[in-house]
Amino acid sequence: MKAIKLLPVVLLLIVASCSSVKVYSDFDKNADFSQYKTYAFHRRGIDRVEVSELDKKRILHAIDNELSKKGMTKSETPDLLINILTKEREQVDVSQYNAGWGYGWGWGWNPYLWGGRTYVSTSTEGTLYIDLIDAKKKELVWEGEGVGYLTQNRKEKEKQINEFVAKILEQFPPKAK
Repeated sequence: MKAIKLLPVVLLLIVASCSSVKVYSDFDKNADFSQYKTYAFHRRGIDRVEVSELDKKRILHAIDNELSKKGMTKSETPDLLINILTKEREQVDVSQYNAGWGYGWGWGWNPYLWGGRTYVSTSTEGTLYIDLIDAKKKELVWEGEGVGYLTQNRKEKEKQINEFVAKILEQFPPKAK
């Protein structure tokens, strides 16, 4: 009986643990990440990002939150410059359902008079890149990428941006091997 009561909780945890964001990162193996304590946004790069100003603010705010959790602070003389890039791609999925008489199909029933039914759906896949640049050397030292499906719902969008940024920056600083 206890197992039946725990089943919904276990299923909820499994679903919650499955992130809809795929994350990748790379870094300069010669960089000393322990020296980076402060950051600033690379305004010239961020100004060129083709995303709405509101979404830019959401992304930058999420980056601020995540980096402050890591003990980093914003500064006029930063150790790191942060740049972002975004990309989106429209996905079109087409599927068909066929049933009825005919060679290879066998017996079947179809309410659409022997024809099939075609379903078309679209979704937008977005990619967020976060680049961390050594401010003194002007060299890229770490880059993270998050890929996932986007929503247009404002409340969901903010939650989604926070998830993208958190998942990407979860890999910064890289773990020493």
